[in-house]
Amino acid sequence: MNSYAVFLRGINVGGINIKMADLKSALKSRPFSGVKTLLASGNVVLASELDPIGIKNDFEACLRETFGYDAWVVVLTAGRVAALVDACPYPADDASTHTYLTLASDEAVLSELFEAGSALDGSELTRLGPEALAWLAPAGGTLDSPFSKLSSKAKYKAATTTRNLRTMIKVRDTALRSSGFSDDGSNG
Repeated sequence: MNSYAVFLRGINVGGINIKMADLKSALKSRPFSGVKTLLASGNVVLASELDPIGIKNDFEACLRETFGYDAWVVVLTAGRVAALVDACPYPADDASTHTYLTLASDEAVLSELFEAGSALDGSELTRLGPEALAWLAPAGGTLDSPFSKLSSKAKYKAATTTRNLRTMIKVRDTALRSSGFSDDGSNG
């Protein structure tokens, strides 16, 4: 069994409301164990013998069947979440900016988004790997920031989702604990 983090796109916004207890209940019939939900923004830590693509397919099917919406998720191993958090060059807490990670299930889509975002005036982006990039937004102005407006376009919807760095740290810590590793990656 491997520990994974699953990031749901677009729940509890835009009319798609899912209670985390209902989500956890729906996942009981799937090949997942140790399911934990974090926050109400659609973050799940679980263990499975499936690979990330198998988890993605099964998880999205469960959401579509149970909650009746066109669902998309990004699946990362616990170790990969930890590596992305560690690679982020921006602060988790800053009075003037907020740090976000945009995660993708399709590397080509993320590459296109990164290229388009890098061309925007006032955008500060860093590519963290094939499945993630980090970016800064002014405190209190995230939704109005140029990169936020770009990344919210419909063409990126099926392949990307965004979390603030503080949420990613919570997911990392929970996923590492679930996998039997401490926050520093050592066994224990």
